[in-house]
Amino acid sequence: MPTLLDFRRRIRSVRNTQQITRAMKFIAAARLRRAQESALAARPYALELARVLRSTMSRIEEPQHPLLAKRAEKNILAIVLTGERGLAGPFNTNILRKAAEFFRANRDKKIVVVPVGKKGRDSLKRMGFEFAAEFVNVLARVELSAAREIATLVTELYAEERIDAAYLIFSEFKTVMSANLALEKLLPVEEVHGSGEPKKEPAADYIYEQPPEQLLGRLLPRYVETQILRAMLESSAAEHAARMTAMESATKNAGEVIEALTLHMNKVRQAAITKEIIEIVSGAASTAQ
Repeated sequence: MPTLLDFRRRIRSVRNTQQITRAMKFIAAARLRRAQESALAARPYALELARVLRSTMSRIEEPQHPLLAKRAEKNILAIVLTGERGLAGPFNTNILRKAAEFFRANRDKKIVVVPVGKKGRDSLKRMGFEFAAEFVNVLARVELSAAREIATLVTELYAEERIDAAYLIFSEFKTVMSANLALEKLLPVEEVHGSGEPKKEPAADYIYEQPPEQLLGRLLPRYVETQILRAMLESSAAEHAARMTAMESATKNAGEVIEALTLHMNKVRQAAITKEIIEIVSGAASTAQ
């Protein structure tokens, strides 16, 4: 049976863990605020850029651009965005489960993966997938240069016909308590935006100074780059939200464990005191006789 010293050591250990989880919750909350602002600020730009791109594509009868070429999807590139660290609840597990569902649905095709984040890189490597490239330590602080590097790789692979389609698999920030697992088709560019809603005709007729073909040459690479950047920002915000929620739950659970251990310790101490009193009373009674 554990002694009072064992209970005190266990309570001290759990209390130290509780302090760590509480500190991690505050850190995640501070990072979440900045990541959430960045993710929400990127959405209008990405939506408007997609709208302008669709408007330009609708004005060309047969757009000629390597990123608009549609082929049978035999070789697929999957960009999987996960977290850089753990202690974020089911965040990484849910993304990898979503990716596994996508891989099973396309098991008859050749799949090449670009993992973004250490957790996804390690898990997908154990599964034996072929990597076109890997990007780690880029989601802790999302920068445009990292998104541009990924976009350049994807556009080159597609233009060289080494892949026939590219997909983004990530966690889209919804609220602090929940996230939306997203699967978006990045290439070839279709006349629907990321959420899959049908194309809507523009409310006004735009007049472009440059020829439509020249606009497509500038808009398409920027579109791919923007979609990847938005996915990275959404994933970063969702990861911080998941970590904050997980650490808050861990802190609460640690408090419950401390209360339960304290209750057991008090029972053990009370039993020890009662035993000592009984021994004293019994000794006094035998002496009196």
